[in-house]
Amino acid sequence: MTQPDLSSLPTTAFEDVATLAARRSARWRPGLAIQQGKALHSEIFASSREAAGAGAALALALDDWRCTPRGEGEEAEDRRSVLWVQTRDAARLGGRPYRAGLPKDLQARLIHVLAEKAEDALFALEEGLRCRELAFVIGEVSGNPKALDFTASRRLTLTAQKHGVPLFLLRVDAGRDLSSARMRWEVASAPSDTPEWNAQAPGDPAWKAELFRARSHAPGEWVLKGSDGILSASKASRQADRAVANWTAGLQHRRTPRRA
Repeated sequence: MTQPDLSSLPTTAFEDVATLAARRSARWRPGLAIQQGKALHSEIFASSREAAGAGAALALALDDWRCTPRGEGEEAEDRRSVLWVQTRDAARLGGRPYRAGLPKDLQARLIHVLAEKAEDALFALEEGLRCRELAFVIGEVSGNPKALDFTASRRLTLTAQKHGVPLFLLRVDAGRDLSSARMRWEVASAPSDTPEWNAQAPGDPAWKAELFRARSHAPGEWVLKGSDGILSASKASRQADRAVANWTAGLQHRRTPRRA
């Protein structure tokens, strides 16, 4: 059997892996949807012992939603509704969305669905993702139900990609099982900054967030803060830099084609 003539392949086939790693190691940051588009399927893992998960999921969803440029022929303001689906167990652990506590531009547009079982919640989520009259969908599921396997996760990813409706799925008290989500976060509460005018008042919400898997970004850790509807991020620790270095080094170990 004759060997193929690798020299006839385009130069891009032999592109240095380190260059590819550097291109993909661009860090995530708030507002990135302006350049790269919406994160169509994200998972947020959080403990039920603190009210961090739902707030972080909503903050990430709003950041993508508000930073996505409007297309030609679309209205300047996105007036679509938002779907929020919870299983009864998840609602028992974290409570239902408090409409008066939501941003004013969402209070009158929230559609809340309470599902008895994970299977019902997954059905509602998938149907919501098929509706392009929704700005985005938030889901809450507790634990690791059998219904939410890799096949179900893949169905959600494909539906979100096909119809362009983002999904932010909160996994309450769940282990990091297999998933096709494009971005996967682990979040916990972080200390808020002291308010400028009243030190005794509660500060703006803050979260310690770890992006442990992403299709287009290196992993990292940040402290996310929400103030006046704007999400900001600061580096959490040097561990994030080590994670990027290890991730890039792993790519460099892959073999590249040899020239004939």
